[in-house]
Amino acid sequence: MGADRIVLVGLSGSGKSTVGHELARRLGWDFVDTDAAVAEQAGRSIPDLFRDEGEPAFRAREQEALTAAMRRSRVVVATGGGAPTTVEGRRAIGEGFAVWLVISPAAAASRLSRDPMTETRPLLGGDPAARLAVLLEDRQRYYELADAAVDVEALDPEHVAEEIIRLWHEAGGRDVPKAPRFGVEPTEAMFGPPVVAVVRTGAATCPIVVQAGAIEHLGDFCREAGLRGRAFVLTDANVGPLFAAAALGSLQAADIPAASFEIPAGEEQKNLGTVSAVYDWLLGERVERSDFVVCLGGGVVTDLGGYAAATTLRGLPFVHVPTTLLGMVDASVGGKTGVDHPRGKNLIGAFAQPRAVVIDPRVLESLPARQRRAGWAEVIKHGLILDEPLVADLERGAGDPASMLSPGLIGRSVAIKAGVVSEDEREAGRRTLLNYGHTIGHAIEAVTGYSDYLHGEAVAIGMHAAGLISAELGLLRASALDRQQALIRAYGLPETGPGLDPAAVLAATQSDKKVRAGRIQWVVLAAIGDATTRDGVPDAVVRNALETVLR
Repeated sequence: MGADRIVLVGLSGSGKSTVGHELARRLGWDFVDTDAAVAEQAGRSIPDLFRDEGEPAFRAREQEALTAAMRRSRVVVATGGGAPTTVEGRRAIGEGFAVWLVISPAAAASRLSRDPMTETRPLLGGDPAARLAVLLEDRQRYYELADAAVDVEALDPEHVAEEIIRLWHEAGGRDVPKAPRFGVEPTEAMFGPPVVAVVRTGAATCPIVVQAGAIEHLGDFCREAGLRGRAFVLTDANVGPLFAAAALGSLQAADIPAASFEIPAGEEQKNLGTVSAVYDWLLGERVERSDFVVCLGGGVVTDLGGYAAATTLRGLPFVHVPTTLLGMVDASVGGKTGVDHPRGKNLIGAFAQPRAVVIDPRVLESLPARQRRAGWAEVIKHGLILDEPLVADLERGAGDPASMLSPGLIGRSVAIKAGVVSEDEREAGRRTLLNYGHTIGHAIEAVTGYSDYLHGEAVAIGMHAAGLISAELGLLRASALDRQQALIRAYGLPETGPGLDPAAVLAATQSDKKVRAGRIQWVVLAAIGDATTRDGVPDAVVRNALETVLR
């Protein structure tokens, strides 16, 4: 194992290139920056490569550059922030002495903003500090595999280089081959389940697993989450016949006694009457506080089941196993539980974090095409509000949306929401941005009795209206609005709700949870990937938008 190679890993803004240059100078070694090597070989900047080829193609180029650099000796290598996230990248990094440059997302974003030579990072569109927080959540378990770590926040590059050299000598320097932590298959077990993100709030920690075939390992994941009592699996009449047996079998194989209960399928079942039926089942089974609920289904089951669990015996643990794309990237993540009321959607509920979210993308193969299309609305929304590169990737994949249903893409969308929720669990600030398109979307659902439009379809129409409001306020360029609508159309989602009464929809918006002192806090776009909020939007602007999308 090459002990005369030092590899730097960490977030953008941690100073890998600057420290790498200084380290190489002091040691008299060569220096390789893999980002610079990729740009030179391609003849294009990294942002251009992301835009033209997408992240997967960039990662392939990055891997080639990293592998080439690690064939050399007496070399310091500065890697891209995402290099350790692939098996091949970890194997290459394992050929050297790996050092994690530790920095907080806020400090990294501040450094990047102060450097006039810094290109706009492709994965840091919108709010760099928030995006870096999401990336750190996703990557930290890989960074922690490094042979050493240096907190760089309060140190200049010279002192960081000194500390790395000291740590390298302590590990044996170039004379003693190191025992690798990166790069060999047994280290894969160190990661535990395939956790793509973790929601961390003041009172709870919720790991989110995305893995093909995850339902078959549900019992193991529940054990990993510290659940030891009986499992009560709540599902609906559509999902139960397809997946309840697999869930029950996995739980029982893990020595967890399990029983199941089906509710009727459909948004119209998301009410207190159905909750009462779930209470009757749980209490009739003599549920105890050491037991837990598994919510196996789409957004109706996860919202309703989470609420029933949170309010039974003053709070039972629960695990979400979403079976729709909408449930995977939105409803199951964030701890919002509740049911609808005739006056509005989700008006009765509570914040309660699940112990874990277990996502199995394979179940999406059973969904009707309309349900899959509706799910794309929330993925598109995540890109529109916080992640322009995700929008670009969605545009490239729009020719075959089914091919985009990968664990990687689902995990990426989930990580965006998990990062926002961790920062603002109770929607006091930043989490409000996740409601882009939802004020009018929820109003449309309420006016139509939760029967004419699926949630994602109503949100797509709501995003059209919100985009029109953003443009009318002078925030969003017409070309950006056109881009949003082209993406919505490309995924087969509706842009309009013909025949609905604009006055009735406008009245229904007043029941929105974001109303303060009778005024709606509207989520609007300043650009693709950059959302903000506005109070006091003139009624005429809202009416014009509604008349356009409901004509």
